Parts: sequence; C-alpha cells; structure tokens
Amino acid sequence: MAIRTESSSNTSVSSPAASQPRLVQGLGLFSATAIVMGTMIGSGIFIVPADISRGVGSPALLIAAWLITAVMTLIGALSYGEMAAMMPKAGGQYVFLREALGPMWGFLYGWTLFAVIQCGTLAAVGVAFGKFLGVFFPSVSASHWLWHIGHVPSIRIGSMVLGNMEIGLNTANLAGIVVVVLLSIVNIFGVKLGALVQNVFTTAKTAALLGLVLFGFWLGRNPAAIYANFGANFWQGASLHALHPLQIGVGGPIAMVSILAILAVVQTGSLFSADSWNNVTFAGGEIKNPKRNLPLSLALGTGIVLLLYIAANFAYMMALPLHGDPHGATVFSRGIQYASEDRVATAVLQQIFSSRGAQLMAAAILVSTFGCINGLALAGARVYYAMSQDGLFFQSVGKLHPKYKTPAAGLIVQAIWTCVLCLSGSYGQLLDYTMFAQLLFYILTIGSLFVLRRKRPDAERPYKAIGYPILPAIYIAMAAWICIVLLRYKPQYTWPGLILVLLGVPVFLFWSRRKAAEPAH
Repeated sequence: MAIRTESSSNTSVSSPAASQPRLVQGLGLFSATAIVMGTMIGSGIFIVPADISRGVGSPALLIAAWLITAVMTLIGALSYGEMAAMMPKAGGQYVFLREALGPMWGFLYGWTLFAVIQCGTLAAVGVAFGKFLGVFFPSVSASHWLWHIGHVPSIRIGSMVLGNMEIGLNTANLAGIVVVVLLSIVNIFGVKLGALVQNVFTTAKTAALLGLVLFGFWLGRNPAAIYANFGANFWQGASLHALHPLQIGVGGPIAMVSILAILAVVQTGSLFSADSWNNVTFAGGEIKNPKRNLPLSLALGTGIVLLLYIAANFAYMMALPLHGDPHGATVFSRGIQYASEDRVATAVLQQIFSSRGAQLMAAAILVSTFGCINGLALAGARVYYAMSQDGLFFQSVGKLHPKYKTPAAGLIVQAIWTCVLCLSGSYGQLLDYTMFAQLLFYILTIGSLFVLRRKRPDAERPYKAIGYPILPAIYIAMAAWICIVLLRYKPQYTWPGLILVLLGVPVFLFWSRRKAAEPAH
C-alpha cells in the first residue's frame, strides 16, 4: 500500500516540492479565533432550545444540557490544541487520526466530512440563509419552485424513515447555492481575503448574539416568565430519580428514562449547535505562529461562544416561559417549547419589538449564516487537499492555485457536491444520521492524544493538553455514554451514520490501490 510514511507525511502536506506553490501563513490569532467562532455560530442557538426544552421539560435541565455541551466542547478544544500545535498542517483532524491510528482512519474521517458533515452542513446553512432571506423578499421561498423534479415518498426501514422530501430547485435553495458558490470563489482569491470576510462577519454576528442576550436581560424581562422559570418550577424533573418520556426511534413506543439518558439524547441538538470548532485545525498550515495561535484560538473561540450560548438561554427564559401551549394565540402563551417554527430568538425579539422583532432576528441570522458558510468553505477544502497529497483523493485537489496559493480545486469540488445536496433535499436527514458518527470521530481523535503520547513521547509539544489524562478521559466517557444512549433509544441517528462511515472502507481501498499502481516518481 503506497501511502506515505510518518516521516514523509510530516513534510508532504505543509512543504510541497519547491517547484510548486506553498500554502501561505496568512491567518493571525484574530483570524484563527474568528474561524472557530464563525463556524460554531450558525442558526442552531436561535432554534435548538425549543426542541431541547420539549425533551427535558425543565428550566434547570435546559441549562444543564448546554453546560454539558460547554464542558465537552472545551475539553475537546483543549485536547485538540496539543495535537494542533504539535502538527500544524493542512488537514488538521485528518492528520491527527492518520498519524495516530493509521491512514484508513484518517481517510474515513475525511470521507465522512466530505460526503456529509462539511458539505451537508454547508447545504443546510445555505438553505437556512435562503429561508430567512424570504422574510425580506417573499418570493424567496422553499415553495416557490423553479424546477420541481419530484417528490420522494416516505420509506420506512425499521425505526428509520427515509425519503419524504422534495427534489429540485426553488428560490430558497437557489439563494443558498448562490451564497455557497460566491464564498467558494472568494476563498480562491487568497486566504487573506477569505479571512477578511470571516473576521467582518464573525464580529458582526457575535455582536448580534451579544445584543440578543442584552435585549433579553434588560428589555425583555417579563415578571411572569421569570416567576414561571426561576420559581418553584426551576428544578421540576431535575431529580436524579425523576423519569422522562422518550419516544424510541420514529413512531416507536414511549419509554420512561432517567435524567442522564434524557440529557444524553438532547445533546444531539446542543452539541450540533456548538460544533465545527475543530475547523480551524484544517487550516493549520496557514496559521501564523501556529504552535501558539492554534491552541489559543481554540480555547478563546470556544470559550467566548459557549458563554454567549449559555447566556442566550438565560435571556430566553427571562422573556418567555419554558412551558407553553402549542395552540397559544400569542408569542408568550406558546412559550419556548412551542415558539413558532422553533424560532425562540425571533419570539423573544417579537416580545420586545413586536412585528419588527422577526425582521431584526432574520437580519441577524442572515449575517450569522453568511459568516458560517464562509468559514466552513475555507476550512473544509484544506482537508481534501491533505487527502489528495496522500494519494487518497482526486489528484487535482492536491494542487494549489499558482497565484493565490489556495486549494482552488478542493473549494470547487466541495461547492459542487454542496449544490447537489441542496437540490436533493436530503441534507437534513444526512446530518441527522452523522451526528453519531461525528461523536465517534471525536472519541477517536481525543483517544489519539493518548496514542501519540505513547508513540511519540519525545515529540515537540509547545502546548500540552490541560488536565491530561483526566479531562480527555472524561470527554471520552461522556461521549461514549451519549453514543450508547443513542444506540438504544435513537437508532435513526446511529446505524445510518455507521453505514455512511463504513462505506468509506471500500473507497479507501480503491484509492490506496490506485496510488500503489501509479509509477514511482
């Protein structure tokens, strides 16, 4: 199997042949932190609390869900910081897995990232951009079809329901496609231009999220909501002995589960909302002073965003009661649980600013999703570039633009597949199916920290993971518990994700054999 050895791979990704262009170290600490924050903040924090609150039914458990996410994400970021500073190369997490566990494990991560995680997230965020653009331009709508290919009926397989989606081009996913293509092109013209866009929009959306928090605390304070959420009801259902209803699979029976099980299930929402913090490692070869700035950007970016996320949930509960009536006539009566289309943040601003609230929130989400798309596009292409350098992806993707020193082919391939997912209407289901797989890869990558400490004890480590080995072990235990619970109660999130990952095994064998068959240079 003609895969590069460890010694050669250490130079192949970040130091191509002298005759070929090299990656430019154009990202400082601010830009690296902006990538962390910008890819984390999308639309999830504005919507997900409604679904979590329906699952837990308790103000205390709503906050607990976000605290668990904060603990896990911070431990993950601190653990990744050591490997990022040790191996600051294009590809990031792909490289960590390749060096610790072998080429196949790195490829399986890169395969899943391209097939679903990165491109599926880009598609989902792009379509979300289109939907919120429709607040200002009603002609931009998922029901306004330009080319309706057809409807895929529901297909039930065990506890899973596949299909039930419309395929084609409508004005909402067209808007998403345009933004994805536009920002992919922008990122071809140099990493500094992509970073500039990221810095501007991350600053703007962080300010918008902070503004939402401040509005909720000072202008949205509602005595009735405060009493309902922080009075006697705050600890409702939060006892270790309390049982919570949970539907098994899709349309399955209702099981009564413990507080630990229900908190594990709702993590699929909060962890997804705080995900993509690892994307900055993908651009490790373009970070200035990476041995310092990579771990620092991970700690700063995740810390700031998670503080804002927890504060936002408190702000929501200052303005609206957690419990509500799904048929309520007002924003307040529907509460957080039954906010219209789960748009909790919009409901809070409507409570404060009446009809203008929806437009204010739509504008904030447009800024947020635009910056998120830019960060995801910038970072993802670096992984495919690293895979191609190892002979495990299209050869053209492993070449940099001769003038702008960017992985232009990787950006184009990523944009094309994202556009296909936008048209297919399947990206939402695909994202659901890979949440479990993402957790598995996080477990494997943090486990790689232990492997690398043993395999390369003398390697230079400018930063060492805080709390090692206890904190990384805690992360692995928490993530493993979530996976076990999802396997038991939410198989629709688990088995499809595993199948998608395993489909990468024959693809890996194809690429590796193709590489072995190539004549030596």
